[in-house]
Parts: sequence; C-alpha cells; structure tokens
Amino acid sequence: MRIAVCPGSFDPVTNGHLDIFARASQLFDQIIVAVFHNPNKKPLFTMEERVEMLREATGHIPNVRVDCFSGLLNEYVRRQNSNIIVRGLRALSDFEYEFQRALLIKKIDPVIETVFMMTSSEYSFVSSSGIKELAKFGGSIRGLVPQCVEERILRRLHEVQHV
Repeated sequence: MRIAVCPGSFDPVTNGHLDIFARASQLFDQIIVAVFHNPNKKPLFTMEERVEMLREATGHIPNVRVDCFSGLLNEYVRRQNSNIIVRGLRALSDFEYEFQRALLIKKIDPVIETVFMMTSSEYSFVSSSGIKELAKFGGSIRGLVPQCVEERILRRLHEVQHV
C-alpha cells in the first residue's frame, strides 16, 4: 500500500489544499493529511478544530485520513508506514522553501521522498494567511475555502472582535 503524508498547519484549510489532496488521492492508496503543531505560529483555530474542519472538508475523498502530530516530520512519516511526503506549491517562492526542507529531510532520513505538486492555477494565489486577512477586513472568502470552513472563520473572527 502506497501511503503519502500531506503535512501542514492548515489554519485554515483552503480550496487550494483540497485540490492537492484530491489530486494526490489519485496517485496513492492512502493520503494522510497531518496537521502539524507549529510552536512558532499563533493559529486562529486549535489543532482539534483544524482536524475537525479537515475531516468535514475531505469527507468526499474516500482514501484521505486526517491526523495530527508534533515533533519531527520524518519520524511521523515513518510511524505511518510511509516514506512519501506530498507538498503543494503555488509559486517559485514556495518551491525554494520546500526544496530546502525536502533536502534537509533527505539528509536526516534518506528513504523519505518528497513529491511536489503544483496547485491548479485557480488557487495559485490562495494562502491560509491571506484568507484570514481578507476575512478579518470584511472581504469575501466564498469559493476560496470550503463552506463549512468559511462559516467557522467568520464565527471565530466575530468572537475575537467582541472579546
């Protein structure tokens, strides 16, 4: 069985992420979407909320499983009986960053391969941070994130503004 891990903070998951998951699901037997706890970021949603949103948003892709982890990615990948990491790319700047990360992982764990997938052009400008900023200032995020995620973002931003 070919298992691939798609790691990320997914705060929040976007339609660009879903595009990568759906296309990767055609290439591998199982895709594990793994929410990573990044201590350097201050997320809008808890890890549990992000896992819940991802499960709802990926429910239509039968071979996707959602999980979460902290620690070293290569160790997590190995624990999942995998040696494949799938990373989505939007632009050349993403490639530079992800390429360096892939080389570092390859250095510490030569068995692990990183597969890069270009996002569909319709999502090439979509980022989680851009979505949060757009929503925070009242812009429409419809069509950029799953509807279930849009509702939660708007609700969370409303809660934060009224604290």
